[in-house]
Amino acid sequence: MDKPRRRPGRPVDPTISERALAATRELLEQRGFEGTTIQAVAERSGVHASAIYRRWPSRIELISEATFPGLDPLSVEPTGDLRGDLHRFTSAYTAALTTPAARAAAPGLLAHNRTSTAPRSQELILRVSARPQFRDILDAAAPGSVDPHVDPDDVFDMLLGAVLVRVLLPGATSRRRSVEHTVEMIVRLLRP
Repeated sequence: MDKPRRRPGRPVDPTISERALAATRELLEQRGFEGTTIQAVAERSGVHASAIYRRWPSRIELISEATFPGLDPLSVEPTGDLRGDLHRFTSAYTAALTTPAARAAAPGLLAHNRTSTAPRSQELILRVSARPQFRDILDAAAPGSVDPHVDPDDVFDMLLGAVLVRVLLPGATSRRRSVEHTVEMIVRLLRP
């Protein structure tokens, strides 16, 4: 059996990505979205800018991955208990979006995405939205607990709106609702 040929050049350093991502999160917390540039990340992490660009084509992709790495699959693994699964999912999703780095990045990323004409990576969109995990929860629910005529994407969009208001505009409403309240509203939308 032939051994796989190693590509010429230096071996890949597995710590480069994590150092760059950690530096990005630190810079977002300390300097904000505008101050988190590729050059600043390179200086903070000790990773050459060219190595960062080989992994992320722009600072937007770097910031997105650093702040929205996706939900831990174990925290949202469906059990079949619709209410419990939705509670764990909503809690994990809210926690992921309320980290200091995510709160600093979200307004800038939203503004960029609103004005950008560049196509977004489908993998990035799915990682940030967590829509597939939401669908998995609905698919695992006990038969008869989810109305088959309800569009899961519409319900997810409503859940996303509730989470984003909680995360991005915490002072916009004087009513502080718990995750349990949000989950109850989603269960009502899904009921047959």
